[in-house]
Amino acid sequence: MLKDRSRLTTERPNARSRNIDRSSTLQIVDIINAEDRKVAPAVGRQRRRIAAAVELIVKAFRGGGRLIYVGAGTSGRLGVLDAAECPPTFGTRPSMVRGIIAGGRRALVRAVEGAEDDAAAGRAAMDDNAVGPRDAVVAIATSGITPYVRAALARARRRRARTIFITCSPQVTRYTRADVIINPVVGPEVVTGSTRMKAGTATKLVLNTLTTAAMIRMGKVHGNLMVDLKATNAKLRDRARRIIQALTGLSRAEALRLLRRARGEVKPAVVMHVRKVGLKQAGRLLRDCGGSLRRTMERGPVLPRP
Repeated sequence: MLKDRSRLTTERPNARSRNIDRSSTLQIVDIINAEDRKVAPAVGRQRRRIAAAVELIVKAFRGGGRLIYVGAGTSGRLGVLDAAECPPTFGTRPSMVRGIIAGGRRALVRAVEGAEDDAAAGRAAMDDNAVGPRDAVVAIATSGITPYVRAALARARRRRARTIFITCSPQVTRYTRADVIINPVVGPEVVTGSTRMKAGTATKLVLNTLTTAAMIRMGKVHGNLMVDLKATNAKLRDRARRIIQALTGLSRAEALRLLRRARGEVKPAVVMHVRKVGLKQAGRLLRDCGGSLRRTMERGPVLPRP
C-alpha cells in the first residue's frame, strides 16, 4: 500500500493557486471556479465504470439487497446525504440505501478526530450491518488510503457483497480490490489537501448518478418524473399533483382528489385513472408489472375477474 501521502494527487500543491493568498477576492473566486470546471469532465471520463457500478446496484436491489455507502469525513457525509434523499425522492424504504460514516452520527456535524484511522471500526460497521451477498457496498475515500474505509471495503468483500470503490487518487487503484473502481481525477486542490472541494464535488456527482440511474432502472421514474415520491409535505404534494396532471390531463382539483384517494402516492393514482380501477387493484397491477408505471399503463383495459 502507498505510504508516502505526498505522492497522492489529492495531496499535491496546485501550481495555479500558489499565490492565491495575494489575490483579490474576485481573483480568488475565479481561480476556484476555473478549477471546479474540471470536475464534470473528470467524472465523465469514468462513465463506463459508473454504468457498471449502477448495474451492480440494480442487481442488488432486484435481489432484495441494499446499497450501503461507507466513508469518513466529507466522503462519509456525502454518502449519508445521498442515502437520506432517496426515500422522499424515490419512495424507497430507509433501509434500502444506507450511509455509514466513521465516528457515527456526531461526525455528521463535527469532525471526530481519529475516526478515519480506526480500521477495526470499519470492519465492525460491515459486521454490525450484516452486510452480505445480496448487498452492494460503495466505499468512498477521495485520498484512497483512509484506513476505516479500506478496512470496511475488505470486510465487505470477505462477506461476499458487491463492492465499488470511489477515489480521486489514481495512485491507489493498483492496490485496491473491488468489483468496480471509479476514479475521477480532478487534480490537486486549490487549498492543498482540502478534498471537500473538487474531490468532494466529484464524489457528489458520482453518488447522485449511481442512485438516480439505479432508481430509473428500477422503474421509479417515468419519463423524467419522480412518480414514486410520497406526498408527505406541501412541496411534495404540489409536485405530486403536477405530475398527476401531466400524466392524466386532469384539472388541479381533480388531481388533488385523486391523490387523496391514492393516499398520497402518485403511481397508484395515475393507474387508478388510466386503468379505471380502485386503489387496491392499481397496486396489484403495478406489482404484476414490476412497479413499472409505463408497463402498467400500456397493458390495456382491465378484464373483470371470473
